[in-house]
Amino acid sequence: MQTKTTNNTTQDMGSGSIPKLLARLAIPAVVAQIINMLYNIVDRIYIGHIPGSGASALTGVGLFMPILMLINAFAMLAGSGGAPRAAIFMGKKDIDDAEKTMGNCFALLLFFAVVLTIVFFVAAPELLRLFGASEITLPYAVQYSRIYIAGSIFVFIVMGMNPFISTQGFAKVSMMTTVIGAVINIVLDPIFIFGLHLGVRGAALATILSQAVGACWILRFLTGEKTILRLRKENLKLEKKVILPCLALGISTFVMLSTESLLSVSFTTSLSRYGGDIAVGAMTILTSVTQLVLMPLQGICQGGQPIISYNFGAGNEDRVKKAFFTQFKVCVLFSTICWITVMLAPQIFAGIFTGEAELVNYTTWALRIYMAGIFALGFQISCQQSFMALGQAKVTLIMACLRKIVLLIPMIFILPFFFQNKVFAVFLAEPVSDVLAAFVTTTVFFARFNKILREGAKA
Repeated sequence: MQTKTTNNTTQDMGSGSIPKLLARLAIPAVVAQIINMLYNIVDRIYIGHIPGSGASALTGVGLFMPILMLINAFAMLAGSGGAPRAAIFMGKKDIDDAEKTMGNCFALLLFFAVVLTIVFFVAAPELLRLFGASEITLPYAVQYSRIYIAGSIFVFIVMGMNPFISTQGFAKVSMMTTVIGAVINIVLDPIFIFGLHLGVRGAALATILSQAVGACWILRFLTGEKTILRLRKENLKLEKKVILPCLALGISTFVMLSTESLLSVSFTTSLSRYGGDIAVGAMTILTSVTQLVLMPLQGICQGGQPIISYNFGAGNEDRVKKAFFTQFKVCVLFSTICWITVMLAPQIFAGIFTGEAELVNYTTWALRIYMAGIFALGFQISCQQSFMALGQAKVTLIMACLRKIVLLIPMIFILPFFFQNKVFAVFLAEPVSDVLAAFVTTTVFFARFNKILREGAKA
C-alpha cells in the first residue's frame, strides 16, 4: 500500500472546519459547473439570435439533447463511480488502489468514446427524426450533431476525468478545466457562427475545440508532478475487481443522465404532438434554465463528496454527518432562492435565449408551470449525491430511477388525459415528480443514514 504527501485541502479533510472546507471545495466546483453549463447555453443563446432562422435552428439543436445526454451519461458512468471510490481509498491511505481505479476508468472512457462516436455519427439522422425533427429543423440538428459527435472523445475525457481532480482536493484546478474551455467557447462562438457564417456548425465546432483544450489540460495535470493520484500506463489494463465496483456505483449517475435522454424524447414527442415546433422550442429553453439550478447544486455536492467519502473511508462518523448537513442546508437554500426568482420573473430567463416575441411569451408561461417544484431539487440532489459519496450503489440507483423512470416519464403521457390543455399537462409532470421524488429520497436517506455509518466503508 502506497502513501503519499497530500495537498493542504486533502490533509484538512479529516480535521479542518467543515463549513470552510466545503466552501473551499464547493465554490470552485459551483463556478466550474456554471461555466461548464455555458458550453451548451452560450451556443443556444447565439443560435437563437441567428437572423431569420434562429427559432428553427434553436429547436434543431434542442433535438440533439438526447444524444448529448447519452454521451454525458457514459462519460459520467466512469467518472462519478470511480472518483468516490478513489476518495475512499485515499481516506484509507491506499494510494495504489486509488490510482488503479483512476487508470481503469480512463481506459473505459477511451473504449466508450470510440464505440459511441461511430454509432452516433452513422445513426444521427434517423435518431433525430425519431426524436421529433421536422423537415425544417432536421438540417440544423444534423449539422450540429455530427460535428459534436466527431469530437466527443474530448467530452469523455473532460467529463469523466475531471471528477478525479476535484476528489483529490484540487478544486481550483478542476475549475480551471471548465474556465479555460468556456472562455475559448465564448470567444469562438460569435466568430464561427456570425463572422465565418457557419451557423449551427460553427457553434458545434467552437464547443468541440474548447473541450479539446480542456482535455489536454486534464491529461497534463494527471500525468504531472502536482497531482496526488497519477495516471499511469500500467493501470490502464481493465481489471474486473477494480472496474466493476466503479460501474456499480456510477450506474446511478448513468441512469440519471441516460434517462434525461429518454426524458427529452418523451417531452419533445409529446410537445410536438400537442403544441408544435414552438412548444419544442420552449422546451429547449426550459431545459437550459433548469440547468442554471441543477449545475450549481451538483457543484455544491461535488464539493461535499470528497469530504464525505474521505471521512467515511477513515471511519469518522461525526465529520461525515457535519459535512452532509452543511451541504444539505446550502442546497435547500439555493434551490428555494432559484424557485422564488423564476416564479417572480420568468420573462427575464425566456428573453435571454430568444428575441422572438411569440416564443418569449410562450416560454414565460411554460416556465412557471415546469419549474413550480424546483425548490424540491435541493432535497433530492443533496441526499441522492450523498448516497453516492457513501458508496451506496443499490439505493442510489433506485433513487435515480424513481424521479424519471417511475414518476416523470409515465406522467408525461398520462396527465394529458386528465386536462383539457394538453401542453399544460405535459409541463405539469415535471413539478409533480420533483416534489414526490424529493420527499421519498429525503425520507429514505434519513432512515438509512445512521445504519450506513455504523456499517462503515466496504472496499
